[in-house]
Amino acid sequence: MKLHHSPKLATAIVLSLAISAPVAAQGNPAEKASGITREQGEAILSELGRIRQLLEKMVKADSLRAAQPAPSPGGVKVQVGDSPTLGSPNAPLTMVEFTDYQCFFCRQFYLNSFGELKKKFIDTGKLRYVVRDFPLSFHADAMRAAQAAHCAGAQGQYWPMRNALISNQSNLGEAALVGYAQSLSLDVARFRTCLASDKYLAEIQHSVEGANAIDISGTPSFVLGKTTPEGVEGAKIEGALPSADFETKIKAWLAKTP
Repeated sequence: MKLHHSPKLATAIVLSLAISAPVAAQGNPAEKASGITREQGEAILSELGRIRQLLEKMVKADSLRAAQPAPSPGGVKVQVGDSPTLGSPNAPLTMVEFTDYQCFFCRQFYLNSFGELKKKFIDTGKLRYVVRDFPLSFHADAMRAAQAAHCAGAQGQYWPMRNALISNQSNLGEAALVGYAQSLSLDVARFRTCLASDKYLAEIQHSVEGANAIDISGTPSFVLGKTTPEGVEGAKIEGALPSADFETKIKAWLAKTP
């Protein structure tokens, strides 16, 4: 989830809302907000509280970075390792997506932009596409969904499982994950064992640490640039941009990449 295309402004606005909302909702939330039940009001306040905690951390991080020079364009490096990959390994460009399966804006990118990028650039050998995990702490099912994707990948079905998770974003509980495994004709017993073992937890946490190291704080976020033996060296892109915007950026990189 990306809160706003201007992080500093979003921080000020949403933090203010998160601080004031509990005060405004004291008493009976159902009486204070027309059409909202008490349970819904409490759920909204709970989500605001989690967002406030995240934004407080972002404010502290911003203050620490304020005196530091901004990184030069094209200076962001990401190692991809064994991350799930589409496209030719010899493609001149690589795009890395940092994603959260419970993130609304990640779903918007997948539905509205990814298909065009795949057809025009991935399938034609111009772009290698890599997915890294960045499950946000206030999304209760995001970490488990990321593990489910990797467990499906162990049976050669990462991309179909990814599609199932994104397509059914509102239903990512344990039973649903097993149901998606069944629909993909996976070895369900093996899938269950994989999930229960937390086999891919360390790998996902390593991906999160890599995102933090390049100051990524929301999803979807991307790094687009020239392919390197380790991964990619390029620039960050934040948010679920229209496919035309991604296309413009990709063509600009292609024009300056041998």
